[in-house]
Amino acid sequence: MRVEAFSGGCPGRENEDFSAWDDQMAVLLDGAGMPSTMNPPCVHGVAWFVRTLGTALRAQASRGSSLRDALASAIEQTAETHRNTCAVDDPLSPSATLAVLRARGDVVEWLVLGDCTLVLERGHTVEAISDDRLAYVAQGERSAMAAAVPGSAERLQLHAQLVRAERAFRNRPGGYWVAAAEPQAAEEALHGSCSRRDVTRAALMTDGAARLVTPFALADWEGCLDILEEQGPERLVERVRDAERGDASLARWPRSKQHDDATALYIRP
Repeated sequence: MRVEAFSGGCPGRENEDFSAWDDQMAVLLDGAGMPSTMNPPCVHGVAWFVRTLGTALRAQASRGSSLRDALASAIEQTAETHRNTCAVDDPLSPSATLAVLRARGDVVEWLVLGDCTLVLERGHTVEAISDDRLAYVAQGERSAMAAAVPGSAERLQLHAQLVRAERAFRNRPGGYWVAAAEPQAAEEALHGSCSRRDVTRAALMTDGAARLVTPFALADWEGCLDILEEQGPERLVERVRDAERGDASLARWPRSKQHDDATALYIRP
């Protein structure tokens, strides 16, 4: 498996994405950040969490267990690493969305938890796999924040309210599922497999990189694969940044913040 990757952090903030790969597997995590006015109940921070979880997930998945079992073990291992110092079960504790692609023999396996996106091209068919359940919770708070002036104290306050409202639905039935401290979240992950011979191209993208398609609609998923193949992952992220800078008012494409961490992995299984 051949992988090309690029990760661009949100300007002015630590990059809270994580990626790792080898000739059999690619792993991508997107840490769930929060406004600077909020105090998370973890002394380590989101970037530490995604590095720790991502490293554990890659190690577990390399041992040959199912991707769901590997994720459950990695979540449990990471939670135990800082349970004595941090309130790991608090809804505001660090969490991450993720996507994994693994090639073993003639089979390609994949797993997606949360709003990271796997783009899979099989023959002439391109499929994007992502879990959008987060978008259906706290819609009132999301609308209120979107109506506030970008950069204003009011918007910052409303963003914090949105995060608290969203986290109340985290890892519970009727809400949405991410990797935090609950191993059972792995059972909610989307997963599947297919013949390795059928896969021509693939990509793993955090939602910050996937903005080029949704919500910006400046390319489709096949177009993203073409950009990754012909121009490389860094250029795809540059195109996202160009669009973000061109919409500083957040009026054309409403979103919680102007920029986000953006990571893209282009894969030839």
